[in-house]
Amino acid sequence: MSPTIHVLVADDDPEMRAVLADAIASDTALKLVGLARDAREAIAMARVEAPDVVLLDVKMPGGGGGEAAREIHRMAPSTAIVALTAHEDETSVGEMLAAGARSYLVKGASPQEILSALRGSVLGRSVLSGSIAHHVVAELSTRQTEQRDEKRRRRWHARIAAILAGGEGLSIAFQPIVSLRSGEVVALEALARFRSRPVHGPDVWFAQAAALGLGIELELLAIRAAIAHLPRIPADLSLAVNVSPDTVLSGRLGPTFETAPLGRIVLEITEHAHIADYAKLRDALADLRHSGVLVAIDDAGAGYASLRHILQLAPDSIKLDISLTRDIHTVRSQRALAAALVAFAGETGASIVAEGIETAEELITLRDLGVELGQGYYLGRPEPLPDEPGLFDVASVVFEIALSPLEDALGDAPARKPVLTTVASPRSRPPTADLRMALGSTGAHE
Repeated sequence: MSPTIHVLVADDDPEMRAVLADAIASDTALKLVGLARDAREAIAMARVEAPDVVLLDVKMPGGGGGEAAREIHRMAPSTAIVALTAHEDETSVGEMLAAGARSYLVKGASPQEILSALRGSVLGRSVLSGSIAHHVVAELSTRQTEQRDEKRRRRWHARIAAILAGGEGLSIAFQPIVSLRSGEVVALEALARFRSRPVHGPDVWFAQAAALGLGIELELLAIRAAIAHLPRIPADLSLAVNVSPDTVLSGRLGPTFETAPLGRIVLEITEHAHIADYAKLRDALADLRHSGVLVAIDDAGAGYASLRHILQLAPDSIKLDISLTRDIHTVRSQRALAAALVAFAGETGASIVAEGIETAEELITLRDLGVELGQGYYLGRPEPLPDEPGLFDVASVVFEIALSPLEDALGDAPARKPVLTTVASPRSRPPTADLRMALGSTGAHE
């Protein structure tokens, strides 16, 4: 013979309590051990009676069925909870599901359905009224999504924390910034690279770090890793590093650059970065700029934000976004916008650097528009510094760019790819001088 199932009922409607009591009394497998009028009374009775199953009204005084279910589940995890509700909304169903209810019945269900749910609940079975089944499915789907997101968040946190702890998995590649007139390299941009499986780009790594509250720490680690290479880079080349407004505002850049030659550092602030208070950002940059650090606005032309950044921060350099550079020789509107930015830069003492140059046609068009500097796969891919430090100890590093063959490339002649070479011949003016003239080192830093 099966043991008797002890049932506690909680409902603020006296008529409903009476109906439920009569139904339970008619089933020999069930025994009513209490009738509660609100959530607080249900919790107190459950503590004393230790029922096998509790039938709870979702909406009742004293905290509601959700509060009663959570507390009863905390006191006695093995006690089954059946929700009885006149409310079919997703919020009510979701609350009871999260609180530990196993079955969900709508008031108006037949006595047989209620009694079956009470008996089945102690065996681990669930009963759903058809009208609320879709809410339960939606809630379960939401919880599964949340669980997946939480697992993903923990994985990312572990990956980033491991890099922050030991620097393993982070490396720096360097892409040359080249004079489009002379072909000389005038600076290198430091670009973070992360080793992981699956492979994710640096934008994903930094976005995940920011979402986890670790964005500033990861940026500073990448910057420290980049400037650690400065002794191996010719002293007349500047080094550009990417930085977010949050990192600038953190006040931690100064200590990071404490031993670095500030006159060789260019801070690139992306167009995509949100800036809530330009005055605070200008103040945070002021000491660095007065010490010789240059400021560039990255990704200009990608959106309206870049124009605000340029107007508010008075950068030394404006970097044209790859979306503006790509196929600029064929798109009149891109040429018009680039020409406008070149004219603006001329009026403000800033320089223009074109990013993403990948063809001879793009290079020639940009040069003819008055763009002084450029970078991109056509001029040099991001690469680690060579293993042999002497490779960068020579007097100059130049790209062999024969302008006439490049111009011929606009016709039928194939373009000759520039070749990165090193020469030991002296120069009349070092590339850094070219860069600082192009970047407007005497321009306003206010």
